[in-house]
Amino acid sequence: MSRLRALKTLPPLARSAQIIAALALSLWLAGCAVGPDYKRPDAPAVDRYTPAPLPAATTDAATPGGDAQQFLAGRDVPARWWTSFGNDELSRRVWMALRHSPSIASAQAALRQAQENASAARGGLFPSVDASLGATREKQSAAASGVPGGVGPFTLYNASVSVGYTLDLFGGVRRGIEAQLAQRDYQQAQLDSTYLTLAGNVVTASLQEASLREQIRATEQIVDWQRKTLDIASTQQQIGAKSLSDTLAVRAQLATTEATLPPLRAQLAATRNRLATYLGTTPAQLDAAPLTLDAVRLPKDIPVSLPAQLVDQRPDIRAASAALHTASAQVGVATAAMLPQITLSGSAGSQAFSRGDLFSAGTGAWSLGLGLTQPLFHGGELLHRKRAAQAGLDKATADWQQTVLTAFQNVADALQALEYDAQTLAAQATAEQAASQRLDLTREQYRLGATGYLNLLDAERSYQQARITLIQARTARLSDTAALYTALGGGWRQDAAAPMATSASPSNVSR
Repeated sequence: MSRLRALKTLPPLARSAQIIAALALSLWLAGCAVGPDYKRPDAPAVDRYTPAPLPAATTDAATPGGDAQQFLAGRDVPARWWTSFGNDELSRRVWMALRHSPSIASAQAALRQAQENASAARGGLFPSVDASLGATREKQSAAASGVPGGVGPFTLYNASVSVGYTLDLFGGVRRGIEAQLAQRDYQQAQLDSTYLTLAGNVVTASLQEASLREQIRATEQIVDWQRKTLDIASTQQQIGAKSLSDTLAVRAQLATTEATLPPLRAQLAATRNRLATYLGTTPAQLDAAPLTLDAVRLPKDIPVSLPAQLVDQRPDIRAASAALHTASAQVGVATAAMLPQITLSGSAGSQAFSRGDLFSAGTGAWSLGLGLTQPLFHGGELLHRKRAAQAGLDKATADWQQTVLTAFQNVADALQALEYDAQTLAAQATAEQAASQRLDLTREQYRLGATGYLNLLDAERSYQQARITLIQARTARLSDTAALYTALGGGWRQDAAAPMATSASPSNVSR
C-alpha cells in the first residue's frame, strides 16, 4: 500500500513511465527466444584417422633426412610448430610473414568489424532515448484554425526528450545478437585459419626453395663432369683414338643436361617471388637468406591429436561451427518477425512561442504510447524468409559435416604420406648409392678402355636422375610433415591470444 500511495504522488509522466517500465520488464522476463537453440553436431565416432592403426615409427634410411619418425598419439600440436624444423631462418620468415602480410591485417580488421557489429546489436535490448530542439515558423488558415483571417504567422519553439522501446517478447533481438556473436566467432576462426595457412605456405615455399637450390647444384656438378668428359672426348678424337660419333654423343648429353637448368632456375625465381608475397613485401625487396635442405631438421617426434580434438582445434571446423550457429540464430530472427511486436514510446518537453518561455510554467507537454503490431499479410515475404533461414540452417549443417570429413581426410592423407615418403626415401637412397657406385665403376672402366662413351653417358644420366629424385624425396618428407601439422590445426586455439602478428620475435609473442 505504501508503494501504491508513493506512486500516486508522482507526476503523471513519471507515474506512467514507471508503469510502462514495469510492464516492459515483466513481459521481457516472461518472453522466450523462438527458434532452435544451437547445438554443434557430434564429431565422427572414430578413434583413429586411417583404416589401419598407425605404426609406432616410420621406415628409416641411411641418408640425410632419413631418420625414423615416431607418431605420438594424443599429443597436442605445438603452436609454433615450424620451430620443430630447427632452422632459425625458416622461423624468421614465418614471424616476418605473420607480422607484415596484408592477409593478416585484413583478417584482423574483419574480426574487429564483427566485434563492433556484435556490440551494436546489443543496443536493441535497451530503450532508445533522443533529444530534439527546434523552431517552426507557420501560419494557419481560417479553415484550419477556426479564427476569421487565420492565425499567424508565428514561431513555435520546442524542446523535448523522447523514449522508445520495442519489447523483445519472442527473442528476435536476442537471436539477432546471438547471430552477431556467432559471426564474431567465425571471424576469429578465420583469423586463426589465416595465421595457420600463411605459416604453412611460408614453410612449404621455403622447403621448395631449398629443394630447387639442391637440384640446381647437383645438376651443375653433373654438367661440370660432362664438360670434362667432352674435353677428353674431343682430345681423343683429335688424336684418332675415338670417333666423331662418340664426341657428338657426349656433346648431346651435355646439352640435354644444361637444358634442365633454366627451368629449375625459373622455378626457383617464381618460388622466391611467391615467398616475398607471403612475407608482405615485393620480390625486389625480399630479404631472405638462402636455405639448404641440410640446414633443415626433420622432426622425429610427431604429435597426433585425437580425432575428438580435431573439431575443436582446426580453424576451418571452428569457422564452420560458427557459421552453423549463425544460421541457427537466423531461424529465430525470421520466426520472431512473424509474431506480434509491442512498442512503448513516450516524450516530455516544452513548447512556447518564445525561446525565453521554454520550460516556463504552462509550456510543458508529454505523451505516452503503447503499440501492438501483428503482421497479417506481406505477400508471403515473412513465411518465405523463415523457410529460407531454415534452408540456410540445413546448408550450414551439411557444410559443417563436409568440412569435418575433409579435415579427417587431410590428416589421413598426411599420416599415410609420411610413411610412404619414408619408404620412398629409403628406396631412393639405395638407388642413388647404386647409381653412384655404377658411375664410379664405369668411369674407371672407361679410363682403362674397357667400356665406351655410351655406357659412361648412360651411367651419368642414371646418376643425375637418381640424385635429383633423392632430393625431391627428402623435400617431400619435410613438406608432408608440415602438411600434417597444418592438417591437425597447427596448435591454434580459439581462446588463445592473437598477438602473433605484432612482433617478428618469438620472445615478444605469446599464444
